[in-house]
Amino acid sequence: MSTTRKSVSIVIAGSGGTGAITAGSTLLAAAARDGHYGLMTKLSGAQVRGGEAAALIEIGRSGIDGPIEAQPDRFDALIALDWENIQRFAPEIPLDGDSVVLSDPKAGPVPAVIAATGARILEVAFGALAGAVEGGRINMVGFGVAARLAGLDETAIGAAIRAQIGGKGEKAVTASLAAAKVGAEALAALGVSMALSPGEKKARWMCSGNDAVGLGALRGGIEFVAAYPITPATEITEWLAVEMQEHGGRGDLAEDEIAAPNTRCGAAYAGVPTMTITSGPGLALKVETLGLAIAAELPMVVVDVMRVGPSTGIPTKSDQGDLDIALHGTPGDAPRVVLAPISIADCAATTERAVHVAEALQTPVMLLSDQSLGQTQTIIDIPRTRPTPLKRLVEPAVTGPDFRRYALTESGVSPMPAPGNPGTQWVADGLSHKESGHPSNAAVDHIAQMQKRLRKLETFDWGDTWGEVHGPADATLALVAFGSTVGPVKEAARRLTEAGTPTRVVALRLIAPLQKNRLTEALAGAARVVVVEQNASGQLFRHLLGERALGPGAESFARPGPAPFRAAEIVAHLTAETREAAE
Repeated sequence: MSTTRKSVSIVIAGSGGTGAITAGSTLLAAAARDGHYGLMTKLSGAQVRGGEAAALIEIGRSGIDGPIEAQPDRFDALIALDWENIQRFAPEIPLDGDSVVLSDPKAGPVPAVIAATGARILEVAFGALAGAVEGGRINMVGFGVAARLAGLDETAIGAAIRAQIGGKGEKAVTASLAAAKVGAEALAALGVSMALSPGEKKARWMCSGNDAVGLGALRGGIEFVAAYPITPATEITEWLAVEMQEHGGRGDLAEDEIAAPNTRCGAAYAGVPTMTITSGPGLALKVETLGLAIAAELPMVVVDVMRVGPSTGIPTKSDQGDLDIALHGTPGDAPRVVLAPISIADCAATTERAVHVAEALQTPVMLLSDQSLGQTQTIIDIPRTRPTPLKRLVEPAVTGPDFRRYALTESGVSPMPAPGNPGTQWVADGLSHKESGHPSNAAVDHIAQMQKRLRKLETFDWGDTWGEVHGPADATLALVAFGSTVGPVKEAARRLTEAGTPTRVVALRLIAPLQKNRLTEALAGAARVVVVEQNASGQLFRHLLGERALGPGAESFARPGPAPFRAAEIVAHLTAETREAAE
């Protein structure tokens, strides 16, 4: 069975400790060196150590001949290093009669849930092959099988192994090269190939969304990070902990989720661009401090890598259910900015923009990522554009007794000098206050300051930050999405357009303050508008309805995680709804 194809999708699965994720990352790195795009999603159990793990990889070129932004509808191959708890992942690893399963017969029989897919079962003695190599490991045998299956160049394979394994020493590299070779030979003996068409060898980035958020933070000028460990956001903290040491920044591993934002408030007050990083349960603990920061006009970025909820939910799976708390989760009426990257590649630029906006408007900015964006690794073209830098207004026009930190300016932005300088000293707290910053019980002061904080957001020139529009301008079907949902929605729109239903995609990046006029323009001419999102209650849909940004016939297609949206699911839903309407 041999063919040359545009893309190939492979799952490498095994129990924790077998190295399935390492094998997947190495395969992605080899694909990048061989000139291909790629996408890898990691699955793992909730155990602290051990448990099940799987790397879901697609490499090659997407349907739009560019970076791959969504998981495939099905997988061509499953490389099972063992069968421990595979049933927990089975719904997220769709196989069919055209798929192949490669497994070690000594690992036990193929589970019924896998056999029922109709996939072709092939035997590879992963354990024995690894044992025949000094220092060999079954994950590198599995990598060799996967690399040979995709037809990757041997030079690219070797370079990827050295890049991924080199830190363990030359002995480990030699063993990994040998294990990969015997895996490739074993596959060749089976006569199976899904070799890719030649790639375009050029410089590309291989990164995750969490990596890109960290990069955007550094580019934006973040100098202090306060965070508490939480899955799936901790990788950003870990990345920044290393990089900030080299760039002069500082980090604080706080004792809890409440201390982290409180520490950050102090840094912001001192004039330092600052950030905190969390997920849903941590965000719930930060809302009181968030209200303080809004009232005191302290700039900061709050990164929320969303996961399944409510409560602690499933820490390793994706969902978009934190939108409501991001929009409304503070005491009182507290206007805020909510930004959401629309792709892994966009994570860097949108984070950098979030830092600029926070500093320029002197307010917290919520940055909503999600587990799928954050922990998915991808191969992308190097971004060439960056947002225009914006800085904090620090120089007051008046100093001395007449200095007013919270002056009622036309723009809503007032000077924020570093504290302690004679003539510009000021107080920051969460109480209603006068222009000077001193507390006030007068209704007129409270109303004036609230209007000031609203005015900052309403008068700011957001430019193209609001979002993006993809697809035919004359499309009669428009799909609205944000975050990781954008990728599969774009692929679904491409398929629908090719099938005769012109479809455009409106990807929202600025969710609050909503740019209603821009959204209305983007939806103009669409006879049908559907909001697609991964949460149970249709939070984005309800938000847009509340802002009167959707027409009366708009539809919601919302479902919770943890399984990701796939393009085929979206197409099937839309076509089924169309048939029902026609009937």
